[in-house]
Amino acid sequence: MAASLAASQRIDVRQDRRDARSKTLWIGGGALLMALYPFLDNALGINRLGSFMAIFVLVILAMGLNIVVGYAGLLDLGYAAFFAIGAYTNAFLTSPTSYFVRNDYIPEFLRHFWPALILSFFTAALFGVLLGAPTLRLRGDYLAIVTLGFGEIVPTFFLNATTITGGTLGINPISAPPAIPFFGGDLRFGASDQRNWYWLMLAVGLLSVFLINRLYDSRLGRSWQAVREDEVAAASMGINLVRTKLLAFGLGASFSGFAGSIYAAAFQYVHPDQFRFSVSIMILAMVILGGLGNIYGVIFGGLLIASFDRILVEVLRDPVQSFGRTFNIPFLENHDLSQDRFLVFGLALVLMMLLRPGGLIPNARRRAEMEPESEEIAAAESESLYDARREQEALAGERA
Repeated sequence: MAASLAASQRIDVRQDRRDARSKTLWIGGGALLMALYPFLDNALGINRLGSFMAIFVLVILAMGLNIVVGYAGLLDLGYAAFFAIGAYTNAFLTSPTSYFVRNDYIPEFLRHFWPALILSFFTAALFGVLLGAPTLRLRGDYLAIVTLGFGEIVPTFFLNATTITGGTLGINPISAPPAIPFFGGDLRFGASDQRNWYWLMLAVGLLSVFLINRLYDSRLGRSWQAVREDEVAAASMGINLVRTKLLAFGLGASFSGFAGSIYAAAFQYVHPDQFRFSVSIMILAMVILGGLGNIYGVIFGGLLIASFDRILVEVLRDPVQSFGRTFNIPFLENHDLSQDRFLVFGLALVLMMLLRPGGLIPNARRRAEMEPESEEIAAAESESLYDARREQEALAGERA
């Protein structure tokens, strides 16, 4: 008995190692292909590096939201607020036109990209904790409503606080990273150096994947999963619900601040309209489409939706309008597909809930929950409550 148990444990360890090795190879191969894309973009004249920079930012946001929604099971509908906080923190610290820099409220050593990036990370985390603290007793729809309100308040505040934020004018320019020595040359980050910005965002994304994976495999990650499954059972097992939820809000928000800071520096402009409720919904759609709780599924879902939003809409505009003119369809002759973005996102969510509730690439635990072990269990789960009651009544009649 003991020998067979030890043998099965060794087999499980070997399988885990093989899975980890396979996952590492896939990540490394994907990262290498993405790192080589700028050369392909230049050789073929695709000219989509700017679009991919925005896509990478959205994917980092989706990975951060996955901590809150996918790992801890806390529905957050105002995630774009932390994106705005990170972007404006960088702008306040580094832009020569910002209220704080003009009045010398910011020390000289903080008026640079890297210190501002770190401060944006921690500032967003702080606001995540401040949001999480008063909402610890809320669940489900009530938590969603509170986070939705927070997501609406923050952009409105930045819009109305014209003295320090510029209001409708926004803030620009924003400090970029200093040149980085690289193989005898320098990697510069000017407005025309999109290739270097692309590689920087790719590096930040890979760092985020590493950090989030380490969090998921840690004791804290297991606590998040326990809270997501059953808060009462998690508390009875000794998990501190307050600390666990606050860390989920704080760490999830911190990656949003990370993305916001890089976004502000790369595009040299921040404005309240960039952080509206629609951004939160799009990021949530990425998480649900890819697979709640699976970071690689979330990356895949993020790439799909962001690529549609930033690339496919523009590519398909002319063919759709040409199709409308050819077949005399007035609706399509001058139709702009960008108006249908949220129709597509909503349709994708509805179809996912009906066809693949776990997402395109669900994690192992959710896949086991969604897929019955046998046909009998599947039949029992699909049985309606009315039929189940009739069977119970028939059995009770036979026993009588």
